[in-house]
Amino acid sequence: MQKKTVSLVLGSGGARGYAHIGVIDVLEKSGYEIKSISGSSMGALIGGLYAAGKLQDYKEWVLSLDMFSVLKLVDFSFAATGVIKGDKVFDVLETLVGKNVKIENLPIDFTAVATDIDTQKEIWFQEGDLLSAIRASIAIPTIFTPVRSDKHLLVDGGILNPLPTVPLLSDTNDLLIAVNLNGERKADKMIEQHSDEEESIQQKITEFIQKNFFEDEKKEEVNYFTIVSKTIETMQNLITRYELAAHQPDIVIDIPKNLCGFYEFHEAQKIIEYGERTARRAISEYQKIEKLPS
Repeated sequence: MQKKTVSLVLGSGGARGYAHIGVIDVLEKSGYEIKSISGSSMGALIGGLYAAGKLQDYKEWVLSLDMFSVLKLVDFSFAATGVIKGDKVFDVLETLVGKNVKIENLPIDFTAVATDIDTQKEIWFQEGDLLSAIRASIAIPTIFTPVRSDKHLLVDGGILNPLPTVPLLSDTNDLLIAVNLNGERKADKMIEQHSDEEESIQQKITEFIQKNFFEDEKKEEVNYFTIVSKTIETMQNLITRYELAAHQPDIVIDIPKNLCGFYEFHEAQKIIEYGERTARRAISEYQKIEKLPS
């Protein structure tokens, strides 16, 4: 039996993006063939690594990370445009993927979406250096330093398009599947938010921000991490609803926005497993509907 081909949209949402790994694993095991991918932010990271054939290597790496390992990857920047450079993470990614890997040479069609904050437009990377495209797509404003590319100043693709379906609408694949990391909140079975580890990561970075960017008398008023993450979450929720209303995929796999804290990158195992469970349910429901008589 010939495999059904899939155009896969991977959304943005911080550490919840690990759920994309679980979704991809389930799609492969269920007999689907992913032929094209578009992604914003963590969706671009996971999608790009999959398109390059390196997702399993990345999965093994993130599963080895505990809270202290994550903290060691935080390389602070004194630039006013962002407090984390991201060089340490991309050094690891370069080791996994290799240097000068071109998007146009990947075996799977791939689009990374970034935001040009000067023109206020989306930028689609469908050719050029893979890691440079991913780096631009994940540059969360004020957290990661933005990327200068030609005449563009690029930040996180999720700012304008947290679930980029449009790059794949012209595909001729059998199914359009979207993984939305901004799904409705659920009351149970969620990874505990704001765990001691999450607070430790936030505290360390917040202390750095307060020390270097704010006057002493204002320190107690600043809750930088919460403000930034909640602002981005609010914006992305609204944009995602409009995107899904305008371009309805065949299958939408919703990951609750309260699955985990935005920066809980040390919880890979739990998040990946949640992605697997959610994908299996969504695919099973789709297959039941597909078998109903028309």
